[in-house]
Amino acid sequence: MGENFTVGDRLPGRRGRTGTLRTPHGEIATPAFVPVGTKATVKAMLPETVKSLGAQAVLANAYHLYLQPGADIVDEAGGLGRFMNWPGPTFTDSGGFQVLSLGSGFRKVLAMDTERVRADDVIAKGKDRLARVDDDGVTFTSHLDGSTHRFTPEVSMGIQHQLGADIIFAFDELTTLINTRKYQEDSVARTHAWAIRCLVEHHRLRSAAPQRPAQALFGVIQGAQYEDLRRAATRGLVHIGEQPGPAEGLSFDGYGIGGALEKQNLGTIVGWVVDELPEDKPRHLLGISEPDDLFAAIEAGADTFDCVSPSRVARNAAIYSHAGRYNVTGARYKRDFTPLDPECDCYTCANYTRAYIHHLFKAKEILSATLCTIHNERFTISLVDRIRASITDGTFDELRAEVLGRYYRDR
Repeated sequence: MGENFTVGDRLPGRRGRTGTLRTPHGEIATPAFVPVGTKATVKAMLPETVKSLGAQAVLANAYHLYLQPGADIVDEAGGLGRFMNWPGPTFTDSGGFQVLSLGSGFRKVLAMDTERVRADDVIAKGKDRLARVDDDGVTFTSHLDGSTHRFTPEVSMGIQHQLGADIIFAFDELTTLINTRKYQEDSVARTHAWAIRCLVEHHRLRSAAPQRPAQALFGVIQGAQYEDLRRAATRGLVHIGEQPGPAEGLSFDGYGIGGALEKQNLGTIVGWVVDELPEDKPRHLLGISEPDDLFAAIEAGADTFDCVSPSRVARNAAIYSHAGRYNVTGARYKRDFTPLDPECDCYTCANYTRAYIHHLFKAKEILSATLCTIHNERFTISLVDRIRASITDGTFDELRAEVLGRYYRDR
């Protein structure tokens, strides 16, 4: 991947940068936000609509596509992009996120007191444990039908090769913020061992099918909120091929920054990792989309990032706007005949009003999800586009002050 990623402009005195990431299905100008199409679809939208919003790539989930319709079917269709009629670059997550979401029931960023609570068998209230980890891999109980499935690094690589995404991720264990320090240490070691196995299997599969489009494999860095673990995990992945053993001579094409992240320390944690990473390889931060997080991550050196949040909250009537986030089902919007965001250039804002979308939600009409998802995804994509341009023209700090000052003014 070194020859497929070029650094552009830099944020003076900081780690942030622009760049160009080249894939078999097109280039990605970075920093870039990658919408999530978990099951080979960005919910409620046509792929053509996603493209029209300025999205440069989409990310799907290997675990979900393995369960339904099956990686073999996607392969037979010609790969993820062709299967979903998406012409551009594609990413697939390894299934590592489901180790957290199905294992403990928590989402990625946890709002809890991490100083007082420490546990290794933690599970969210009202959730059942559907994933169990051991040193060899993870046993999942399908949320669809209760069947049992086994993921190992080799299985994840096989599935992602069948899915055919341009950028794939090594299988990792995503922990919670409240796991004990000892568990985090064990998890980093486990993820490193799995990374070796992923590299070896990825190399084997590529060698066995040289006619297939090249896929870039990103290693995933864990370590939770601990600086020493994050730095050690990063160094371990960067120098993984320098040690005698099965992965000797191999290296990752890029790096994913994973794990549960304390929101208030997001930029600091990303900075620790970036300090240890090579300059000539891309860095993907898994799972962010809030405006303050985007500025923090980009300033700290992240190149690409994905998040399901813009589409997920849109389906629940939460609207991103330049003046802050709000819920369009509120009574005040019943007779509001202005756009969701007067400053937005999306299709929804050009053609529909808050009053109409308020009505759609109250009437439980499916179109509500489509119109709001169009808007939220466009808001996020265009914000990152503006941040990228600000690095080039030297106005990053001014843009951040303006955007965040308005977005969080009432908080």
